[in-house]
Amino acid sequence: MNLEGVEKTMLLTLYAKAKHSKSKNHRFYDSKAIEVISKVDYDFSIAEKDKLMQMGTIARTIVLDKMVTDYINVHPDCTIVNIASGMDTRFNRLDNGKITWYNVDLENSASYRLKYIEDTDRVTTLAYSAMDSAWAGEIEKRKDLLFIVEGLTMYLNENDVKDIMDIIDNNFERCTVFMEIMPPVSVKNTKEESIEDTNTKFIWGTEKGNELIKFNHNFKWIKDVNLFDGVNIYKPYYRLVTWFPPLKKRMDYIAVIEK
Repeated sequence: MNLEGVEKTMLLTLYAKAKHSKSKNHRFYDSKAIEVISKVDYDFSIAEKDKLMQMGTIARTIVLDKMVTDYINVHPDCTIVNIASGMDTRFNRLDNGKITWYNVDLENSASYRLKYIEDTDRVTTLAYSAMDSAWAGEIEKRKDLLFIVEGLTMYLNENDVKDIMDIIDNNFERCTVFMEIMPPVSVKNTKEESIEDTNTKFIWGTEKGNELIKFNHNFKWIKDVNLFDGVNIYKPYYRLVTWFPPLKKRMDYIAVIEK
């Protein structure tokens, strides 16, 4: 496959979305994920058994799909930049026929993506590291900008996260950022078998999204959205325990910041 380490995780999350879409009581349906997984030559046996990875992916997808849909409803002609996009297929699920979408990822990952998910007149894949400011110059439409940083920061260090925020700040006048964050306690203790099988490990996290502002004071923190909100939709009976504060503090969340 010519994919290494973290790059392989993009197939695991795609598999989880495809599997969920084929289940009887799916909370979202991703036909593109099903199509791509049927063509990819990869041993998904460990991903099939990794229920924690699957639940996290499904919960995150439910939460972010709603957040992005809400943004699109308010800004129907918006531009969305998906940083470290992997094999993400959110455009296919949420397209309103007007939005402009950019996928940014490492050259190897971008090339692999394009083998299975082609660009269109409103979707462009850019082959850059998230920390390479050159990708910002490729964004042509800049009205009502939304940046999605999903499933990335936990594999980076603090300086990398700051670099991403600085690139956005230095190149875009006004924007909204949805950034997934893993709490430090989960960085240390979360064990996802399929992720570890890729020789990848979690590195960084922070407890509250407002702590991101220390990296760049031109942003303001709006709110944090806990991914248990997605778990509660996916598995309603989990509401019996997901309210418990010590447990809630261990779950990833989406930090919403604006400039």
